[in-house]
Amino acid sequence: MLQLSFVKFTKDSYILVEGRPATDRFYIIQTGKVVCTKSLSFQTGEETYSLGPGDFIGVIPCMSGRPQIETVIALTDVVAISVRRDQYPELIEKNTPVAMKIIRTFANKMRNMNDVLTKITLKSNIIASPEQLFTIATYYERVGKRDLAIYGYYQYMKSCPRGVYLQHAKQRFIALKPTSKAVYFETPKEPMRYYPKDTMIFSECQNGQDMFIIQDGVVSISKVVDGNEVTLAMLKRGDMFGEMALLENKPRSASAIAHEDCRLMVVNRQNFDQMVGTQPQLISRLTTMLSERLWSMYRHLDNACLRDYQHKMIDMLALQLEKNRKYSGPYQSDISVMDLATMCVIPQHHLYTVTSEFQSNGRIKIVNGKIYVPDCLEVLKQSAFCRKQKSE
Repeated sequence: MLQLSFVKFTKDSYILVEGRPATDRFYIIQTGKVVCTKSLSFQTGEETYSLGPGDFIGVIPCMSGRPQIETVIALTDVVAISVRRDQYPELIEKNTPVAMKIIRTFANKMRNMNDVLTKITLKSNIIASPEQLFTIATYYERVGKRDLAIYGYYQYMKSCPRGVYLQHAKQRFIALKPTSKAVYFETPKEPMRYYPKDTMIFSECQNGQDMFIIQDGVVSISKVVDGNEVTLAMLKRGDMFGEMALLENKPRSASAIAHEDCRLMVVNRQNFDQMVGTQPQLISRLTTMLSERLWSMYRHLDNACLRDYQHKMIDMLALQLEKNRKYSGPYQSDISVMDLATMCVIPQHHLYTVTSEFQSNGRIKIVNGKIYVPDCLEVLKQSAFCRKQKSE
């Protein structure tokens, strides 16, 4: 039987402190107000904000096991429900609306963080319009990724039947189709799908109502802005993606691309609604995954503020180690130096120099085209030094 405890915090008391280790619980405010602050080097719109009854605090560090991402101070006397991590699945069964509020809040935060990351890395505003599908398609054709381009052209024709570039899109689609290995231009009904390497699973600005669970392979999540591609995440077996469009009923905020041959399980809106009530462990895992991804995005944003390209590269490698909880000993990654450079959005004209210098770094080796780290702790130390220099 679910037994939750109430805790009281007096006015001006510190409930959570940014950077401190995670605890095994989060709080749902019953009465009173708190203020949340983050010490960020950039503007996200949530540096300082207040919360009140019905809101929750501390979910991201609790569910991800990562350090606290913000400081929370009681503006008034506060009474809150304390929820331990191991109680969350039962809470979902007993009070589904609470779990869905957490998940939808996380989905909205992720969409905002995607936009902020793009603005910081590319100094550009986001244009969320189906017309962007043509821009995305032409970008991928220009860089030689024709299987991604043809998918973009098709989705543009479908979404913009009277679009300005309709005839051009049709011509390019017809020209590329004979040699394309792109799959699933239309949404199939089968719950298990196979995507060959370098094919599009879905494109940003495309409408969608499916969430995906990776059974095998690696998926990259990226955006194309002003002729540049930003890699937001690299996802592996067991990870879920595509949940934002399903939860918010909005166009996709980023593209999902098969970085390797992939086998994916598909969850549509009807299946998801059923799972919320019947499979609390899966919803708990989704909350944990969203918590991990939000923590990772805050770290990614911090990396975007580094100016030295070598510092960005080593810090981004450290982020991959942290995501995989590799804090010591050797580690064989599944990403290349070029993958890392794409995550850091290294400009094309600096790409060769930056990647060549990075490969000469004595703290890494290249094994079968992928980055091998002989000593994870040394990379983490170097990353911490790079971030410290930025703050001085």
